[in-house]
Parts: sequence; structure tokens; C-alpha cells
Amino acid sequence: MVTRSHNAPRPAGAPTTQDVLRVWRGDRSISAGTAQHYLRWIIRLRHYCRELGLDEAAQLTHEGANRFLTWYANARRIDTAYLGLARSSVRALRRVYEVVGLPVPPWRPVVSRPPPATALLQDYASHLCQHRGNPEVTIRKKLDHVGKLLTYLAAGGKSWRQLRLPDIDAFLVGCARRYARSTTADIASTVRSFARFLLVSGRLHVELADAVISPVQPRFERPRRALPWEDVQRLLRAIDTNTARGLRDHAMLLMMSTYGLGAGEVIHMQLQDIDWNAGTLQMSRPKTGVNFVLPLLAPVAKVLARYLRHGRPPHTPTRHVFVRMKLPFTALTASSAVRHILVKHAKAAGIQASYLGSHVLRHSNAARQIDIGTQARMLSDLLGHRDPESVSAYVRIATQSLREVSLPVPR
Repeated sequence: MVTRSHNAPRPAGAPTTQDVLRVWRGDRSISAGTAQHYLRWIIRLRHYCRELGLDEAAQLTHEGANRFLTWYANARRIDTAYLGLARSSVRALRRVYEVVGLPVPPWRPVVSRPPPATALLQDYASHLCQHRGNPEVTIRKKLDHVGKLLTYLAAGGKSWRQLRLPDIDAFLVGCARRYARSTTADIASTVRSFARFLLVSGRLHVELADAVISPVQPRFERPRRALPWEDVQRLLRAIDTNTARGLRDHAMLLMMSTYGLGAGEVIHMQLQDIDWNAGTLQMSRPKTGVNFVLPLLAPVAKVLARYLRHGRPPHTPTRHVFVRMKLPFTALTASSAVRHILVKHAKAAGIQASYLGSHVLRHSNAARQIDIGTQARMLSDLLGHRDPESVSAYVRIATQSLREVSLPVPR
């Protein structure tokens, strides 16, 4: 129940306390105790707006929240670092405005990404997009690598016009001292690409790309990490599905272990990708952009439907299936979020593993597929590998299968 102290002086047309509580109950992510704390801060916000003659809706932005926190902290001579709950309360009130259909300005101003700093980098970015088909994330990474090379050259009083093989070698040796071998190899690949671009665009007349040496990356130097299938099942059983967050985590991890999906594939899935009538899932490989269709298996459909009905907050600002379970309920954007979810439930299940990355369930699925006799060519298609030989990395972790197909040792 809400006490009378929560009947704040409400601006005309603003949501009532009943509106606020109705929306928060529908979100299933704000407890009754937290709602009481939020309401107290909303009262303070409304007093602040009335005292300074401000429009409440206009203050429901990142900068507006900062101004309110600064005003409150200065009045009471405290540090704004202790007012995290106040900022959350402003976000929670903004959520109510959005759900009931009242206009509010963007939480943060939309900042467009600046174009590459020079004409050379702009041309290189266009080359990568138009001729190499690289996605934006890859182009940004390569521009960053080239930026490092140009900075290195500038430190020696040179530009790309004086680029020669000894400069590249010295640059990559320096990278090897600072970065992991895989990162240095990635930078070397970009330098090779950039050198080819300079040649084909007529900016340089010396072939450098073929002479660029990068660190040797032994193929399948380490077996890919996987969990025994019994541990995968134990992990799924350990998830508390009595909460909205648990319903989301269970649906996500079940899909990853059932289909061998990577973190990028599952967090990019959207509501329209689920065809309930046809019983299919339309998926996309993040790196290649290749689309593929999976059957919507009955156990997955049941868990997914339960999450969408009882776990996923209504009126989310995104069509992504899996969203954050706290305001502002945006899409999960990085594989690290999946890794944190996985580690959390593995710990609850008592699973001891040397490595629990976001792809461990994908690798576990691959090992399981090999154990039950799935052909390498079919498994390669399922996992989206361009090279069928990539599956040989998974063979090294399918120990049960190796025992069954082991060859006699010649005498």
C-alpha cells in the first residue's frame, strides 16, 4: 500500500501515483520496497521542479537528472556519488511517461559518429565497405589499427608516403611487445590490407603487402573449451525460473546449448525472427551477415514463450528478444553480458571450469554433436563455419567419440 506521504504535488497531466505503480508492477523488475524509495525521490523531484518553475517531463533526461542531483546535494551538502538511487528514480519515472504515452525528450542527445579524420582514411573506409564487404565494426577496428601505424610513422617524422617494409617490421615488433599474439596478428592483417589499398589506389608504387610478416598462429593450438553435457544440463537446472531475470537467462542459455548459437547470434535475435506458425527461427551470423533458419523445437518454444509472457518487460524500446532486466530495458549489446550470466549460473550449479567464456555452450554443443555421431560436414553447416576443417578443433574435446573411433596402434 502507498502511504499519504507519497501523494506528491503532481503537475497537470503528469502520471499519478497509481499510474506509476501500475507501470512498475507490469515491468516485474521493481520490488515493492524499491518502489517506495523511488516514490520518495519522485516527490523530491516534483518539489524541485515546482520550486524552480521547471517542466517535469523536460527534466527526465540524463542532464536533467544530473541537475536535480546537484541541486539536492548542494542543498544538503552531500556528495552526488551517494545519490545513485535518485538517478534510478528519474529513469523509473521516465519509463512511466513512455508507457502511458506522454512525450519526453531523448535520455541522451543523439551523437553521430564522426567520419574518419582524413581523406585518406575516408577513402580506405569506403574501400573496405564497397570492395571488401567489411561490416562497420570491422571497418572501425581497421581504422584504429591504421591510426596506430600512422601515429608510429609520425613519431619518426614520416607519413604513409614514406612507408617502407622496415617501418612496418619495426611497428609490428613494437605491437608484439604490447599486445597478445592474436592481437598483433590482427594488426598485421590490417597493415597488409592497408598496403594493398595504397597500391591499388595509386598512392604507393611498391608492393609491400606480401612481405608483411605477422606472428605465427598455430591452428587449434589449444582445444576449444567445452563443458561435459551433464554439466550443461546441471547448469540449466540451477537457474531460478521463478523470477523474470531467471526466465530470460534460462531461455537464452537453453537456446545456446540446444542450437550451438554464439553470444552474438542470440543477443541479436528479434521478435519477428520467431515464426510460431511455421515453427522456425530466422537467425543471422553477426560476422558474415548470412541468414539461416532453425527449427523451433518444442522444449525451446515452451521456454521461450514463458519468458516472453512472464519475464520480458512489456513496452520495451527494442524488438530484440533478450533485453536488460533493469531500466531502460534496452537490448543486450555485448557478449560480455552473456558471459556474466553464464558464470553466475555456473557458480550456482557448483560447476568448476578453467574457462567460462560466452562461446562455451557453443563448443559444448559441438562436442555433443560429435559424440552422437553427427557428420563433420553437417556440423560445420550447423555452426556456420566457412571451412569444414574448423570442426577438427571440436574433435579434440569430444573424448567419448574419440574412444569409440580410436584406431588400433600398429606394432
